[in-house]
Amino acid sequence: MKRREFMLVVTAAATPFSLWPRAGSAQQAPKVAVVGALVIGNTDPGQFWREFRQGMRDLGYIEGQNIRYEFRSAHGQLERLSELAAELVRLKVDVIVTWFTPTAQAAKQATHEIPIVMADTGDPIGIGLVASLPRPGGNVTGIASVTAELAGKSVQLIRDMLPSARRVTVLANATDPFVKPFLEQVQLGGAATGTTINAVRISSNEEMETAFAGMEKDRPDAVIVQPSLPSKRAAELALEQRVPAVSVPRWFAEEGGLMSYCPKYAELFHRAAAYVDKILKGAQPADLPVEQPTHFELVINMRTAKALGLTVPPDLLARADEVIE
Repeated sequence: MKRREFMLVVTAAATPFSLWPRAGSAQQAPKVAVVGALVIGNTDPGQFWREFRQGMRDLGYIEGQNIRYEFRSAHGQLERLSELAAELVRLKVDVIVTWFTPTAQAAKQATHEIPIVMADTGDPIGIGLVASLPRPGGNVTGIASVTAELAGKSVQLIRDMLPSARRVTVLANATDPFVKPFLEQVQLGGAATGTTINAVRISSNEEMETAFAGMEKDRPDAVIVQPSLPSKRAAELALEQRVPAVSVPRWFAEEGGLMSYCPKYAELFHRAAAYVDKILKGAQPADLPVEQPTHFELVINMRTAKALGLTVPPDLLARADEVIE
């Protein structure tokens, strides 16, 4: 036996068994990141959940291998958001993704340590979620929506559709902290177009039913619905009352509303995934500037227009990105 081989044998024999390398120790199992998601749930979260997870898959995350999700929905009961946010904190998730303003606010109140990514949140500066868009500070970053501005734009779209419209009722979610800037922008849209705006604050599903029932006696020319209200039911009630209804998100038009004008939500949800990816790789939320959407789409539901007996002006129809026949 050569001297070098002999020394290796002696060294191995002298090494305590507890210090011998065990099989497989050089290849440790990859860390499985845990991402929590919090939604209100009165609007179908299907598109958000589908597009966000696809965005994560595009970035190399595979469920069961290197990523796990904890999805929580309040099923339309905003009072449950605090409890659900606290549950995600107790689970020690690595990141919390939120959709809509109340969920981001609940998550922020539940933790100042776990990073929070807003998939779409209105006025994050005004409600104290971030210090500024370029330098958010704290543990929150992501996508700041322009829903309020688009709600103001909805007044102009109503006038484009119905030039004779002069009275518009706005159904506002009284439990949503975003309600103030939302109504302010709609009032500005009314002032710019000579349209009278009547704001009705809704705190429950029952109040929304009552608000539409009241339109039989005092009928507005059109209705604008705040996105955080139950959009499908609002579209159904508007059609029952034969009142043209508009909201920001495209799913409102898909569910039977007359029109929607909104960001391309699939892009926003994929961007939220990109934020999560950066944070899981070590970036700090405080250093990631908050983004705003840049691409928008006008959707017109022609089935609803026909049911209401409306003729869509050709120039408005030409501007539509999608027409639902």
